[in-house]
Amino acid sequence: MGELLTIDVLHADALRVLTGWAATSDEAALAQKRTLELLGDGPVAMSRAHRAGHVTASALIVDGDGRVLLCLHGRLGLWMQLGGHCEADDVSLAAAALREGTEESGISGLVLDPTPIDVDVHEVRCGAAEGAPAEPSVHNDVRFLLRCPAGTVERISDESAELGWFAPGDLPSPLASGTVRQIAPALARIR
Repeated sequence: MGELLTIDVLHADALRVLTGWAATSDEAALAQKRTLELLGDGPVAMSRAHRAGHVTASALIVDGDGRVLLCLHGRLGLWMQLGGHCEADDVSLAAAALREGTEESGISGLVLDPTPIDVDVHEVRCGAAEGAPAEPSVHNDVRFLLRCPAGTVERISDESAELGWFAPGDLPSPLASGTVRQIAPALARIR
């Protein structure tokens, strides 16, 4: 599938997912509205080249004990869920979140819940392409739940300074904005 066709498919998926999604909080509802407005710019809103903002996908990994896997982001110095930019071969936001979660955790066999648990809009500095200088932009981050198989061991990727499992009542500091908000909807799905 060509890159342009793939970005069209990814854009159509983002519109479908977010149009039919029941927001899990007031903040997520506002972020959902803003992200749907951004998607009105067309498929380019899925690309980091769209400097006005772009849609990203991330994943909160939860184990059988209800602990969450967070990463200490190497560049930002904040604890957060795993995730990032959509890639040319991602066919859906959920697939992008699964790919990111697998790459950044080193855990294979993660089980994806295809319905988002949160949407967050936040300002960032990122490059328009790999290796490009970081410039101001906005991430419209669609967040998914990944269930972790028992007995797996995580591996730190190049993007993280550290990975750690945390109970929801004992989270590390400093946390990225919106990190806590996605935990309750994720845990509600695994109960």
